[in-house]
Amino acid sequence: MTEPALAPRNAFVGVFVVWGAALLASVAVGVFVPEEWRVSWLLVAFGGLILLSFAVQLWYGSTQGFIFRVACSITGALLLTGLISVGFGLAALVPA
Repeated sequence: MTEPALAPRNAFVGVFVVWGAALLASVAVGVFVPEEWRVSWLLVAFGGLILLSFAVQLWYGSTQGFIFRVACSITGALLLTGLISVGFGLAALVPA
């Protein structure tokens, strides 16, 4: 008697996890870091997101589509970080 194969996990959950971490990290940098250090800390946060992306996709354990999933994670994190930094930059132009 054969046992049915288990359904594999969704491979793109890791992509969304990295995007969520990018959102949280960018907002945290924008809120807690002084204006003159924001760009530097956003770069550090993005470097951590790249490492997180590789770690999450390696943890998934599937070689099929690995490069595509990592590329989606990193591209989405870059876009989110960039959009949030543009928002903080525009907010810095408004006199307080």
